[in-house]
Amino acid sequence: MQGKKFIAMALVCGFVLGSGTSISEAGILSSVLKGGVIGKVVDITAEPLNNAINTVTAKYGVSTTDATKVVPIISVGDGSRAGAAQVSGPQAKIDQCKAALEIEQTILGVRAIILIPVDSVDYKNVNRVQGVGVAAQLDVKI
Repeated sequence: MQGKKFIAMALVCGFVLGSGTSISEAGILSSVLKGGVIGKVVDITAEPLNNAINTVTAKYGVSTTDATKVVPIISVGDGSRAGAAQVSGPQAKIDQCKAALEIEQTILGVRAIILIPVDSVDYKNVNRVQGVGVAAQLDVKI
């Protein structure tokens, strides 16, 4: 059933993007829709992704005894959803974590991507969730 909802959403997005929008409008709309689609896919697949990551880490003998959960990654600057991350820590802290905030910065000439577990998907009003770490990052090229 969830797959049908995703397909319907993709068809609506395709129709909206292809129905008489200018190139610049389509670019902006495309970015917004991609973020929305990514967010929806993360919401729908969070539990299976989390289980899959835990299976892989167990296979290699590096599993955790902490609680884990998959959350969306939100980008600083525009607040778009840019993928997913698995967070790990005590269950009470994991329950507080709603997203991973992504900050891209050049530090001493090296590109750094910093992921911080936070308590909100609103990038303008977030607090770091202390005691939680990012265990995995997932991204998809669209």
